[in-house]
Amino acid sequence: MEFALTDEQQQLRRTVREFAEGEILPHVMEWDEVSKFPSELIPKLAEMGFLGVIFPEKYGGAGMGYAEYAIIIEELSRVDGSVGIIVAAHNSLCTNHIYKFGSEEQKKKYVTPLAQGKKLGCWSLTEPEAGSDAGGTRTTAVKKDAGWVLNGSKTFTTNGHYADVCVGMAVTDPAKKSHGISAFVIEKGTHGFKPGKKENKLGLRASDTSEVVFTDCHVPAENLLGKEGEGFVNSLQILDGGRISIASLGLGMAQGAYEASLRYAKQRKQFGKAIAEFQAIQFKLADMATQIEAARLLTYQAAWLADRAIASGNHDARITQESSMAKLYAGEVAVSVANEAVQIHGGYGFIKDYPAEKFYRDVKLCTIGEGTSEIQRLVIARQILGKK
Repeated sequence: MEFALTDEQQQLRRTVREFAEGEILPHVMEWDEVSKFPSELIPKLAEMGFLGVIFPEKYGGAGMGYAEYAIIIEELSRVDGSVGIIVAAHNSLCTNHIYKFGSEEQKKKYVTPLAQGKKLGCWSLTEPEAGSDAGGTRTTAVKKDAGWVLNGSKTFTTNGHYADVCVGMAVTDPAKKSHGISAFVIEKGTHGFKPGKKENKLGLRASDTSEVVFTDCHVPAENLLGKEGEGFVNSLQILDGGRISIASLGLGMAQGAYEASLRYAKQRKQFGKAIAEFQAIQFKLADMATQIEAARLLTYQAAWLADRAIASGNHDARITQESSMAKLYAGEVAVSVANEAVQIHGGYGFIKDYPAEKFYRDVKLCTIGEGTSEIQRLVIARQILGKK
């Protein structure tokens, strides 16, 4: 088995790193302090092809695969996880849902401008009473006037205030439970559709996380995405790819925290020598580096499997177990590494002049978003036991 990146992938990593350090790094704390969504960065991300990574060129995408996607999310997140999650939610959730399950007309109408970065996307599944429990979904969609009328609200929607296109789930047949939930495409400016409360978050503060609200929101019949009643089932398939992106998000932030710790350990002197010369610090750095490399192998394996499935033409292939393992482990590693980063920095790890503090706040999302660590363990166990 070949584990090395190709020359093209190595060049991509260098390109993304240069972009992140030049265009993002100077603004990280400014954006974080005031929870500023980096709107001025979106056209630059689009120009680099980062908003259409995994989509064919015929739909305006960059025509790359999941391995390249993982590299891009990792390198952006190594500098700022907020930017990483903006790109991830746009690509693997909103745009990918339309690409995988939309009609050809829907792909041309929505995927093309989304992949080109001319429009930004969001994806709304979670509700106050419906996180991991789809049965708690309260948003409804009722057929009326050659279309659908949506009522309800969603929470924890990344890019919610700034998205031009939203993919939202609503109950179309309560009797069928999870098989009675359908997906819809809702455009910004649609009557009865608006963003709600913007969340004031612990970390990833430059990314927008908010409610979206549907109040007698009428969408035309052609905005039903996929088959009626299959929206939630399709969402689970979308989350396979989404979990690769969250694994990459955690991986990148862990790498950033580790590199900051390594630099600090070489510079900080105590008792007449750099703290990197003390075995206690060396062991921490060794464990951090090992955990990150293991997380990278799991993440890239899941990405490779996704690419292999696409290359074989088996677009229905599931990588549920592998993506859940990658997301679980990378998320937990990110929290562990960021924790040790603060510890290595000592008192300076607790103040905002050093990057360890921000990584410590940001990484916790990786054990929560797109399925908590507990849900990942449940998913993995079901796969292992054949209870799919």
